[in-house]
Amino acid sequence: MTNIPVKPPPRPGLLTRLNDYAARAVRGQLHLPPWWLRDVGGGDFEVTGREFLRLFIELAHLQPTEQILEIGCGSGRMALPLTGYLTQAGSYTGMDITLESIHWCQRHITRRYPNFRFLHADLYNQRYNPQGQHQAKDYHFPFEDNSFGFIFLTSVFTHLLPEDAEHYLREVCRLLRGNGLAFMTFFLLNESQQRLAAQGQNSIDFRYGSGPYRTRSEITPESAVAYDEVFLRQLIAQCGLQLIEPARYGAWSGRSDGLSYQDILLVRLGGS
Repeated sequence: MTNIPVKPPPRPGLLTRLNDYAARAVRGQLHLPPWWLRDVGGGDFEVTGREFLRLFIELAHLQPTEQILEIGCGSGRMALPLTGYLTQAGSYTGMDITLESIHWCQRHITRRYPNFRFLHADLYNQRYNPQGQHQAKDYHFPFEDNSFGFIFLTSVFTHLLPEDAEHYLREVCRLLRGNGLAFMTFFLLNESQQRLAAQGQNSIDFRYGSGPYRTRSEITPESAVAYDEVFLRQLIAQCGLQLIEPARYGAWSGRSDGLSYQDILLVRLGGS
């Protein structure tokens, strides 16, 4: 574990221009996907995209020339603001299990930004892709080893059961370059969360399951999955990744100092 930044911080004044970048990308050059493709829970599609662009730069020091992979890109919630930030020297690849979302992104984003590409992964998920032909735990992402300097998964592990989550972590490890970073969000179960749960402060009641994880629904477990933090830290290390401290806890558990809604973990390759 380390607290040492692995990339230089953004240029002075850059963060103050992020909203302008995102607003220009979304309103000035690209329109938003139809409402029925914006399955982002209770969050605002545009606001959430801008929020995470800021977090990518503040926490991971994302550079405009980076080679980026997003796993679980949906209909471009993060890609849209990134079109106003990445230069032509950078690239973005988004993957998702929802074919309609990928088609929308290919038609409306890739046509204007050739360095943005979108690929469909036909994976089974009881909630999002019940007709999927392949299991997530067996899926080999179609990229060479060490292909990306920045990989992010927002609200993906929150829908994966343990076997699938472990496989995704191992794929992240395989795909990261030596100095690359991965940005991932979770629902973490820990002492603070349990104390707040006893006070009725958690916004999601994870009452089903056993062992190191719990789910919101017994019928559709993938609708929301939470992991014991100690278990997850151990799993991250076993998969060849190294947690960059501190964990950034979210507001879902009832914390007044939550940085975002879900809990955020930033990792790099272990031993680097």
